[in-house]
Amino acid sequence: MPTLSRADLWSLEEYSEKRPTFRAQVLKHKKSRQVPLGEHARLYFEDALTIRYQIQEMLRIEKVFEAHAINEELEAYQPLIPDGHNWKATFMIEYEDPAERALQLARLIGIEDKVWLQVQDCERIYPIADEDMPRENSTKTSSVHFLRFELSTQMIAAVNAGAAIYAGCDHPAYPISGMELTQAVRDSLANDLQASALN
Repeated sequence: MPTLSRADLWSLEEYSEKRPTFRAQVLKHKKSRQVPLGEHARLYFEDALTIRYQIQEMLRIEKVFEAHAINEELEAYQPLIPDGHNWKATFMIEYEDPAERALQLARLIGIEDKVWLQVQDCERIYPIADEDMPRENSTKTSSVHFLRFELSTQMIAAVNAGAAIYAGCDHPAYPISGMELTQAVRDSLANDLQASALN
């Protein structure tokens, strides 16, 4: 399972020097790890590189340099890294206007459970959502959710053999029929499964 440790992180001084180049690298990488679902929702797939960047940015913003505090950040973010048998994504509902966003979040309760992925002819994969904490209540959902998509060995084998991947949403207030992921995104997600292919 891919993990991050303090040895993978730069000190605040080192990161200050390396940040422009590293940030450009991560932003380029992220382009092949996001999937728009219609006009107002998007999946941002995480991996060790995107999470490392998030941790470095958090340490920089909060000026954290104590070992115990760094370890706390690592422990908080580690679960967002895929382990070779799943995909992990940040799911964001995106409405610019605050009034419209509030209205839509009230209509979209439960949407995080209705987003799905599908490997070619395999069954749809619905996510395990928000394992760290609930992000909706009886009146609205959150604009940010964390999703884990677990794959069967058959699905992993199919992806590693080049199968297409589709995404969609079954929520009645935001239906998205299956759309095929681009080759770049498909290949990037396939890399997340390479660890299990070698086991």
